[in-house]
Amino acid sequence: MNGEAIQITRGRGGQVEVEGGVDAFAASVLARAGFDTYPTLGGVWIRLPFDLGRTWENEHATWAAEMLTAARYNVDLDQDLLAAPPSASTPSAQRRTKAAMTVQSAPPGTSRRQRR
Repeated sequence: MNGEAIQITRGRGGQVEVEGGVDAFAASVLARAGFDTYPTLGGVWIRLPFDLGRTWENEHATWAAEMLTAARYNVDLDQDLLAAPPSASTPSAQRRTKAAMTVQSAPPGTSRRQRR
């Protein structure tokens, strides 16, 4: 990890791309967030796939920035790439997790034998 900031920007053609101090770990984090890496004559070009919609691009760019920041990278994310906060009608991750982890009781008439 070097001190150079990783910049996630929207290019002139509308594509979301990454520039700056990207090492192997940062590249794997970006790949996890949906970014593709292409070799070029001057190094590599890291970008999100084209034409998946601004909302999708913003969500993945914000997710990548959050993961890289959590890994202690300096990240500059364009303000127009910030994803909209989740709506109040969408249950939070904590509430979804709790609901998924609740214990289901056995249907009536079925019981488990106790071990002796």
